[in-house]
Amino acid sequence: MNENASSEKMYQVSTLSALALGYTRTVVKVRDLLQNGDTGLGTFENCDGEMIVVDGHCYRAADDGSVSETPADLGVPFASVVFLKNQESFAVDAVENINSLKALLNVKIEEHFGLNSMHMVRIDGFFKKVNARSESGLKAHHIELKELLFERQKSFEFDNIGGTLVCLYYPDYMDGINAAGWHFHFVSEDKRFGGHVFDLSLEKGEAKMEKITSIELQLPREAAFDTYSLTRASQKDIKQVEQGNK
Repeated sequence: MNENASSEKMYQVSTLSALALGYTRTVVKVRDLLQNGDTGLGTFENCDGEMIVVDGHCYRAADDGSVSETPADLGVPFASVVFLKNQESFAVDAVENINSLKALLNVKIEEHFGLNSMHMVRIDGFFKKVNARSESGLKAHHIELKELLFERQKSFEFDNIGGTLVCLYYPDYMDGINAAGWHFHFVSEDKRFGGHVFDLSLEKGEAKMEKITSIELQLPREAAFDTYSLTRASQKDIKQVEQGNK
């Protein structure tokens, strides 16, 4: 595969429908994930924390917002990563909230006729505030994600902080494979803080955006995966837990 082709491929582990219904077992290891992308987001076995992948390194945000780099053998039940190679770069001026950022990014992808394509965006900048969450793991299966997060998630806020925002976009027709629309994870510049982002205020930043036109979907191999009726996953619940609605 040539470099241009690989840079336009989304590598995804499992589906959000499966995660929403409680399939949180290991599908691949972190080392396998990083062979397929240097930028992305996801979670870890048993939904034990939020994943941020930047510069080819995988970080875990714990339920107190603290971040550590993950060992290579840590399990991954769900994630999306790409290689940012042929990206478009642009400056991002002050953005007061996450809805304004979504609107700005939608305009950017619409300019390139990209609303039906996947996109990964990396924004490095200075943030006045980042409202985020993460969660501790629960070793149980067939427990829906909304219930796990109700029991295990904690919210926190970072103020006046430099860092990287990883922004993932899936078009509406791919809802269930991943969350339709934008999904944001943050890691601070010093790699000490981060999480899944509910809201933010950005003072200024620099964005790199990749349009992705193909996907490699790694489904779980074990027989237990086939006990999940994935069409039962509630799109309302998925939007609630993955799109930043508390």
